[in-house]
Amino acid sequence: MAQNPNLAALSAAGVSVWLDDLSRDRLQSGNLKELIDTRSVVGVTTNPSIFQAALSKGTAYDAQVAELAERGADVDATIRTVTTDDVRNACDVLRPQWESSNGVDGRVSIEVDPRLAHDTDKTVLQAIELWKIVDRPNLLIKIPATKAGLPAITAVLAEGISVNVTLIFSVERHRAVMDAYLAGLEAAEKAGHDLNTIHSVASFFVSRVDTEIDKRLEAIGSDEALALRGQAGVANARLAYAAYEEVFVGGKRFTPLAEAGAWVQRPLWASTGVKNPDYSDTLYVTELVAPNTVNTMPEKTIDAVADHGVIKGDTITGTAGEAQQVFDRLEAVGIDLRDVFLVLEDEGVEKFEKSWQELLDATQGQLDDKSK
Repeated sequence: MAQNPNLAALSAAGVSVWLDDLSRDRLQSGNLKELIDTRSVVGVTTNPSIFQAALSKGTAYDAQVAELAERGADVDATIRTVTTDDVRNACDVLRPQWESSNGVDGRVSIEVDPRLAHDTDKTVLQAIELWKIVDRPNLLIKIPATKAGLPAITAVLAEGISVNVTLIFSVERHRAVMDAYLAGLEAAEKAGHDLNTIHSVASFFVSRVDTEIDKRLEAIGSDEALALRGQAGVANARLAYAAYEEVFVGGKRFTPLAEAGAWVQRPLWASTGVKNPDYSDTLYVTELVAPNTVNTMPEKTIDAVADHGVIKGDTITGTAGEAQQVFDRLEAVGIDLRDVFLVLEDEGVEKFEKSWQELLDATQGQLDDKSK
């Protein structure tokens, strides 16, 4: 099978294409393998909303849930078993990509329970538990970049566990995440772990930034404000990449770790499905091309790039000054950026908590039905 040329060009420009979705149907039908073979997919991300959608559709999980109900499993144990089975199987499907990339790609992410987003100690314990249950070297444990999440990220990395840091909205928080990563590597090295086996990505959310800021620009309503719509998400990500370069390209703290075998923490562009139909449906892909990045996309966005995405090479390096001007103009028309990022982080945690609760409720209903 031949790779799609647009997605192959994206990969050649240094962007790893990951699929932002997973379901048992996708695994059993061979669809994930097909995307690897034809769409340059080299990784998978999941989140509570993705699992909620997967378990609520079709019958793929019915037999396993019935068996778990018969064994007397409670709802938390059922969800843990079902989701870790899917992630383990996806890790196995992506094992060749993990091996051929020296561990950089071929990664599958599973998130800690979102109800723990503000509890450092419980996040650490569950991260270690999930790492042991899935038991695959190409796993990433997803931990949100909340204030309680930051020390958890350091502690989990210190155990030699690879981490996907999620729900990053601001460059300021991204800098704190990179600090947490470096601290984790330093602690892991002291504990005797091989730094070459520890990987991390920093998941920077893109489209949600435009959604929130556009809403505020439309409320302001001036010509200057309206002219800035659809620019914040890309500008924010480009500033994040500049911060990444500052820390990892010759950065004083990272250099000795790199000499000991450490990898950079790659920026990952998340929330890349375009929400506003007025914008190009490949906006958050074609405008965010740079070496050592990941773009995790819903299948609809992957298909859009495959069909009509124009990959022009690196569209990030050297754009930080222009991106900062966008932010200066946003503040000049009255956008409170600090408030924007606070709202987005709170909403992000709430959305995942809501999806998880819906998953708990639906699974409990299935367990009750099977045990009758």
